[in-house]
Amino acid sequence: MEITFYGVRGSCPCPSDANRRYGGNTACVALTVDGQPPILFDLGTGLRVFGETQPLDGSFRGAALVTHTHLDHVQGFPFFAPADRPGAVFDVFGPSCDGRPLSDIVDGFMRPPYFPIRFSDLRGEIRFHDVDDGKLSIGEAEVLVRPVPHTGPTVGYRVRWDGATVAYVSDHQAPLDLVTMPDSVLELARDADLLIHDAQYTVDEFAEKPHWGHCTVDFAVELARAAGVRKLVLFHHDPSHDDDAMDELVGYARTCAGPGGPEIIGAYEGLRLAC
Repeated sequence: MEITFYGVRGSCPCPSDANRRYGGNTACVALTVDGQPPILFDLGTGLRVFGETQPLDGSFRGAALVTHTHLDHVQGFPFFAPADRPGAVFDVFGPSCDGRPLSDIVDGFMRPPYFPIRFSDLRGEIRFHDVDDGKLSIGEAEVLVRPVPHTGPTVGYRVRWDGATVAYVSDHQAPLDLVTMPDSVLELARDADLLIHDAQYTVDEFAEKPHWGHCTVDFAVELARAAGVRKLVLFHHDPSHDDDAMDELVGYARTCAGPGGPEIIGAYEGLRLAC
């Protein structure tokens, strides 16, 4: 399995010269196995870039695992050209919210006056699936879905595919004590080959925004260590963290991990990892 990062930011897209190396698009990660349709984590603005790698002749087949419907995780959907072709099929999985199915939530923001067309106007077949907890199969991939603490209904995913396990926890409200670890997140991450995890804040930033739905770099490292993860990818970077700041945070995380801890990688656009 190959994992490619097309969007790594949280909150809002922020491309600029200051973050050219890490990138400014929001969350979108592609999992691929030769000969099988791709599986995506989230549909942030990086989705448009992923779309440039896919066929535009109606032959596209793929699935997306959406953690939640905050704009930074779904904002790329209206710009995903491969789904706007007759014959294309795109399965989108994600949590419902306050009794509203995922399809209604997407229809709520992809419509006038916020956008010129609705998702139902796309020429491909878009199939929405509500998932809040449990297990599902996508082709040959086995997927575990568990709730994750955040601001509003949010889930994380664990994908077992082609002999490898990848866990994805993009947005995670850390406990105020920065110690307690939710059983649901530990279950997703347990002994994973690769964990992609929210690492948006420093400890000082978390103190200023303790209820904004995210966690610290330190907490992400400790959770990965507790779960026995082999590689931790720091993800959902704060828009204010430029390339130099990110270099410092990645170096700090590696110091926190120490000998015997997980390998630490800072997510950047274009990063490809084999698993």
